[in-house]
Amino acid sequence: MTSAQIDAKIQSLGGWRAGTLAEIRRLIHEAVPEIEEDCKWIKPTNPLGVPTWSRAGIVCTGEAYKQVVKLTFARGASLDDPRHLFNSSLEGSTRRAIDLREGESLDAGAFKDLIQAAVAQNQRSGTR
Repeated sequence: MTSAQIDAKIQSLGGWRAGTLAEIRRLIHEAVPEIEEDCKWIKPTNPLGVPTWSRAGIVCTGEAYKQVVKLTFARGASLDDPRHLFNSSLEGSTRRAIDLREGESLDAGAFKDLIQAAVAQNQRSGTR
């Protein structure tokens, strides 16, 4: 059911945002095959919700805006980011985000490392 919700969300976006979110989803599953996906924060103004990937707690969310696809890492501030993927929400004490604009690409290897580090951080923290 939840995978179908994310399929519907991606399909509803169309264009470059759909392609970007689908690619991100693929990379997340390659990095952590046992990751759980869901759509959270469903409301009348956002009936399909926000795609969310979790393992021992929320790893990241994927939101699509007019100009960017935003990947927000729940504990991003506590993660090492040697390849400097985080480029948004840098002032916060907990979260960090990656904003992708049309035509931009993501370093797949560095992104998968970041996903794996986020899962490891969740497991060390013992949160759910």
